[in-house]
Amino acid sequence: MTEPSPLLSRPGAVESAGLDAGVAAHYGEPLREQRALAAGTAVVDLSHRGVVTVSGPDRLSWLNTLSSQQLTSLAPGESTELLLLSVQGRIEFDARVIDDGATTWLIVEAAEAAPLAEFLARMRFMLRVEVADVSADWAVLGSVAAVPEWKDSVVWQDPWPNVSAGGYSYTAVPAEDHPGLERPWFEYLIPAAELDATVGERRLAGVLAAEALRVAAWRPRIGAETDHKTIPHELDLLRTAVHLSKGCYKGQETVARVHNLGHPPRRLVFLQLDGSQHTLPAAGSPVMLGERQVGAVTSVAQHFEMGPVALAVIKRSVAPDEILTVLDGDEPYPAVQEAIVAPDAGQVVGRQSGFLKGPRP
Repeated sequence: MTEPSPLLSRPGAVESAGLDAGVAAHYGEPLREQRALAAGTAVVDLSHRGVVTVSGPDRLSWLNTLSSQQLTSLAPGESTELLLLSVQGRIEFDARVIDDGATTWLIVEAAEAAPLAEFLARMRFMLRVEVADVSADWAVLGSVAAVPEWKDSVVWQDPWPNVSAGGYSYTAVPAEDHPGLERPWFEYLIPAAELDATVGERRLAGVLAAEALRVAAWRPRIGAETDHKTIPHELDLLRTAVHLSKGCYKGQETVARVHNLGHPPRRLVFLQLDGSQHTLPAAGSPVMLGERQVGAVTSVAQHFEMGPVALAVIKRSVAPDEILTVLDGDEPYPAVQEAIVAPDAGQVVGRQSGFLKGPRP
């Protein structure tokens, strides 16, 4: 949608800013909303998301040649995630992907929709595909539970944290213990003109609630955890967004080289912050090891059970047992780190043993 959400007129709504401008940060009770969202009894307004459609008989094979994901056999109703990379393997676009049998729907961050549609339109050549930015016509609603009343909608189900076909886990935590399992996630495409009526009397949670659950699930987000240098390995995105055995695409050489022979230079970590200050550091705050900056906070949230938590991207060389400090101005926040991307992730050629999960066929 190009205009602020009509749901901002609901009682108590406070508009968000930054990546989530245009929808409600909360409706007056952020932690209660978060509990309701986690329990599956509330939905979150994500109508600021961008939506790009690709139609035509060549749509899946064409997107397959451009992206990191294997899409040629994507079945109607099946959800996946793709990345479009630079020649250097850096993330340029990230899209949630769902195909309905006639159209491929790409759900993206608000700022990505127009540039993505423009890029795809330039790459059509003589293929039978049509690209459209339909963000003004469609809204997105998020939930941790399937909503039976919306079963006829196009719905994307987040593959995170499962390792998709052709993917690879860079996390040392056993698959059955990954915190992302506590956050199944669905995004429903709703005609924008029907958004208010579709929500009806259903309880709403703000994006602060959705972000807290995302951070706790270790789920990276483009525009938050990414910068101009980010490669997929640093965020554990080989898990859901990269197929390591598919054909050639832009950036594949870097993906393969780092995975097989090297290590990602940075790694995503989860931080449990000291909550005694009763405040939160700002995203972008430096992460310090003693007097040395070793990274930066990318997302911060107040979780209804864990208290203040954050995601950060730090140097790979930082030992996983180090106690770090987040520095917001003159305010220090001691932080215990939990490795999302393992320090020895990568360099799979010749690896004799280890805990990292191999690719699925």
